[in-house]
Amino acid sequence: MWCGTAAIRGSKMQRTQRIVGPDRYIPSRRALDMDVAKFQKDTAVVSPTVKERQRPWAASLNAFDLEKILEEVLRLSGKAQTTAAGYQYNLKAFYGHEVMPGFGRRKGRYISSAPDRVLSAPDIHDDYYLTLLDWSTQNLLALALDTTVYLWHHISRETVNLMEIERVADYVSSVSWGNGGDCLAVGVSNGEVQLWDVEHQKCLRTLTSHVSRVGCLSWNSYILSSGSHSGQIHHHDIRVAQHHVATLAGHKQEVCGLKWSLDGRYLASGGDDHLVNIWPSSQGGRGGFAPVQTFRQHQGAVKALAWCPWKSSILATGGGATDKSIRFWNVCSGTCLGNVDAHSQVSSILWSTNYKELISGHGSERISC
Repeated sequence: MWCGTAAIRGSKMQRTQRIVGPDRYIPSRRALDMDVAKFQKDTAVVSPTVKERQRPWAASLNAFDLEKILEEVLRLSGKAQTTAAGYQYNLKAFYGHEVMPGFGRRKGRYISSAPDRVLSAPDIHDDYYLTLLDWSTQNLLALALDTTVYLWHHISRETVNLMEIERVADYVSSVSWGNGGDCLAVGVSNGEVQLWDVEHQKCLRTLTSHVSRVGCLSWNSYILSSGSHSGQIHHHDIRVAQHHVATLAGHKQEVCGLKWSLDGRYLASGGDDHLVNIWPSSQGGRGGFAPVQTFRQHQGAVKALAWCPWKSSILATGGGATDKSIRFWNVCSGTCLGNVDAHSQVSSILWSTNYKELISGHGSERISC
């Protein structure tokens, strides 16, 4: 019995040695040790009060009235102060309106309904299928009046007689600017296409491949495309002697609209057969021999063609007197995105480069925006 008790005491001593070993310090907690537990008031460090801690803050704010600073500036709780009489809280007035300023209906831009200038155009052919005027990037307007092509400068207001066809039976059927406005392509009723140097007023060359009048022209870098009364579209490489490099036969009647996309990937053509064909460009800018898309929804001749400047795959087309509509196409998917009833023959379309708008010209002396 004694041995068992000694063994138990030994185990308790071992546990005590492990707890109070040399690697730890455990202070004495005896209640009778008053020297350790006694609080010495005269030697203890007294912590500063709240106001004493706030005093340096007030001094840094150059405050002369400490009590006012403590009550108004450094206060973190309590009721909000009342505003002075006549004080206008801007945000409260801003959000208190039924219609927030700046989010109401915007005022429309002013668009003058009067022409900036009226040009006399005697002997102009009244023919829907012809393209008789075109603007250049240098603010030059080319205008074809029967057998003569005139140039009018928008800034100087000067008019220049560029060329005149000697054969009385022929007339100018189309004009189109190319190469940055230095070269003007002129289509003639006999099937010729003439290239003119505007600066020197000189004919550079004559392209012969069509057998009937050329009613529309469109440039794609050094490739000039021309559409004729026969329904064919010819591609001309103006750099080489054998300029006729491709023929597109996708229309059964006269081609009256022709427009290359801004990125040069597609050529859109509209005809008197109510068709809109989308032709791909191959390497070197030459067109393919089969359209990638054919749109048949128009019920009249399609002359007006315009590519969207901020979305290269969007094309706007306008129909003739029996159609009177403007349609929007996605040429990649082949879907019609929308249709607008123009109530009159659509002869031209032009997209705005500054706003998401377009302007259309009409055969019934009407212009729409």
